[in-house]
Amino acid sequence: MSKPSRRKFLESSALTVAGFFIVPRHVLGGKSSDGSRIIAPSDKLNIAAVGCGGKADVNIRQAYNSGSDNFVALCDVDDRQAKKYRAQFPNAPYFQDYRQMFDKAGKTFDGVIISTPDHMHAPIAMAAMQLGKHVYVEKPLTHDIYEARMLTQAAQKYKVVTQMGNQGSSGDATRIIETAIQNKIIGHVHTVYCWTNRPVWPQGVRSPKDKGESQPVPPEVNWPLWLGTAPPRDYHEAYMPTRWRGYWDFGTGALGDMGCHFMDVPFRALKLKYPTSVECSVGSVYADFFKEAFYDDSCPPSSAIHLTFPSDDKKVKEIKFSWFDGGIRPQLPEGVAYSDVFRDDNGGMLFIGTKGMLTGGLFGNDPKLLPADKFSGKELPAPEKPLVEGKTDGHQQQWVKACKQGYGAYTSSSFDQSGPLTETVLMGNLATRSYLAREDGKFTGRKKLLWDGDTMKITNFDYANQFVKRPYNGGYTL
Repeated sequence: MSKPSRRKFLESSALTVAGFFIVPRHVLGGKSSDGSRIIAPSDKLNIAAVGCGGKADVNIRQAYNSGSDNFVALCDVDDRQAKKYRAQFPNAPYFQDYRQMFDKAGKTFDGVIISTPDHMHAPIAMAAMQLGKHVYVEKPLTHDIYEARMLTQAAQKYKVVTQMGNQGSSGDATRIIETAIQNKIIGHVHTVYCWTNRPVWPQGVRSPKDKGESQPVPPEVNWPLWLGTAPPRDYHEAYMPTRWRGYWDFGTGALGDMGCHFMDVPFRALKLKYPTSVECSVGSVYADFFKEAFYDDSCPPSSAIHLTFPSDDKKVKEIKFSWFDGGIRPQLPEGVAYSDVFRDDNGGMLFIGTKGMLTGGLFGNDPKLLPADKFSGKELPAPEKPLVEGKTDGHQQQWVKACKQGYGAYTSSSFDQSGPLTETVLMGNLATRSYLAREDGKFTGRKKLLWDGDTMKITNFDYANQFVKRPYNGGYTL
């Protein structure tokens, strides 16, 4: 074979170079037009984990994806919780204080997964975004309404990829129900019910703090760092791990734990905005015969929350949305079987429209049109939005892949979606705490509370506004 001429060689080389220039930028990595970093899909995303036990076990495992991506820094205030992943990632430096990790190892990672108790979500996520790090934050996004609003705005300001850990938002059922509701399969929806069997941990109980009990702090635990933004109290094993969910200083109760799963589906399907009002009732606890107990440190054992939303549907003036926890369920509508509605032990959801009903379980799974005889042979429409690879199990990897593409890449529960959802969920806790408030021996907060979403303010009961934004202890800021 004859050797190519110099001219043909140069022409071929030019075409090859030109070919590289027309490859999409996200394939090669580099910088996007807004200056954010783009990582080539062939490269591993370097991730830091704040929180290594509990739900973090799932988040780290799914994001790591058998080694397709990498964890380069680990943080946990409890060395016992971190043991497994410190062994798996021996080259990743380990910290107990996330601020030290950001300061000393911040240049080594692109994204942060935050799987801590609720009261620490916001300060950690905000600090990460201020450093330009992409963030994955467990649900609920924040402990307070104000924090959710601030994180939503910060994600836009710092141009980072975000995801809240309500994995049902990546499931097929969420998209199927959203399509069915928006296509008016059951007509014009005016009422929604959601319910859960949670809490499955102690709530409505007298706390060790109220009883004056304390225990020695285990040597593996940095108790001041675990308390973080919360007011000081003595250590007790009743708070950790996981059981912190039932205490107001750390958790957000059954509603915070499961509301972001169940309420997410109707919130999307009906394109809900800020609620205009909220009212509630909660389960009572009695310490003795006719002696009602008020355990203000702990969330109540059960609650019923009733929200009102404005409607974009000209056929529906407003949407009534009720939440039930602690095993309480809504009344069974006429003409439907009990087993058709209450078929998931975790809880469920029910949409009521002018032409029928639609029900589903956790994440909206196994959606069904009701009454069964009316919709016999009627199939739900195919989802209009693209499905997520791996469905609910692909939620973490969806975020990882979006981080590689850069700001603007789609995730199922980015903060512009999950922030307003979290605000709505936490509105129920604001109502609950107002319902339990006692002033001069009177329950002054037992009323329908009117909400101005734009200003984040209850307009008819100022006492309730203290639950919009709590003060931070421990020198933390947002």
